[in-house]
Amino acid sequence: MRIGIDARELSGRPTGVGRYLSGLLREWTADTAQHGHRFLLYSPRALEWPGRHSEVRLVQGNGGTLWEQRDLRRALESDAVDVLFSPAYSTPILTRVPRVVALHDISFAARPEWFGWREGLRRRVLAKQSAKVAKSIVTISAFSKSEIISRFGISPDKISVIVPGVDPPAVGSGPVDSPDAAHILFVGSIFNRRHVPELIAAFSALARRHDDAWLHLVGDNRSHPYQDLAALIAASPARHRIQWHRYVSDAGLQDLYRQARAFVFLSEYEGLGLTPLEAMAASIPSLLLDTPVARESCGSAALYVRLDSAERIADEIERLVYDDKVRRSLLSEAPATLARYDWPTAARDTLRALEAAV
Repeated sequence: MRIGIDARELSGRPTGVGRYLSGLLREWTADTAQHGHRFLLYSPRALEWPGRHSEVRLVQGNGGTLWEQRDLRRALESDAVDVLFSPAYSTPILTRVPRVVALHDISFAARPEWFGWREGLRRRVLAKQSAKVAKSIVTISAFSKSEIISRFGISPDKISVIVPGVDPPAVGSGPVDSPDAAHILFVGSIFNRRHVPELIAAFSALARRHDDAWLHLVGDNRSHPYQDLAALIAASPARHRIQWHRYVSDAGLQDLYRQARAFVFLSEYEGLGLTPLEAMAASIPSLLLDTPVARESCGSAALYVRLDSAERIADEIERLVYDDKVRRSLLSEAPATLARYDWPTAARDTLRALEAAV
């Protein structure tokens, strides 16, 4: 079977969807893979994918919506692809090729105020139409499945919940730069729903109590309406202990994970929330905003807090960082939680969805 893959997210600086697709492809194109299928990776930019059973198809264009709906569609039909996997929310609408689309979350439909009107409208229209024309939909949590059913009117039978694997961040084995400091880490693109201003305020309160506390924010600012994080940091009494890394290399991120004592992720809407799980895999306990999907993903292996006040959040960060009993309890729960997030299982179940679509 010839399986087409929309592989745009593998180029450039891969973010969440790119890491998700990489995890699946590692299993599908491994030397030991026995499925007998061929994977055609379609991209508007050159890719080097080292796995077996695969080849890269360069399709000229800018990689935007027109590329997906016109250029990719033509390439699929020219190559007589048996099925297409679209891992990033949308798929070509006007084609007879069977499609499986991944909808990780539908925040653009649930909270349209977080998106510019043009971008939000584009996402809502494409995602909803893609969900309707696809043979099946893959999503990553029961929460997201319920959102797709209620907001897009899709039959539950058409949606499979397949949780992804979790790759622990490489943290190296070298010495920590500042072993006596308590480093607190946030990693992820900065959206309004992740409440980074509230994290800065809570850290400022914590920093008044502890001279050794540092906060590291890793991610570019994609907020809408725009949040001026630089101004918020500059106004904080703890500004000299807050570092915002808009982008870091893999080696730089390894250093940040290696020295981190706690991970804080105050997101009110996620499909799953992979970065707290990655931190957990690196033996870094997390404080999460108390939401159904956060509890679904991390269970008893994390602390939870509401957005009551900066002082309340600071109290919970303090427990996470400085209370060894709390830390040991959370880390002892991590192995059972992480056992659910397995790339071989995710790849097997997603491949079954692709085979069934044909």
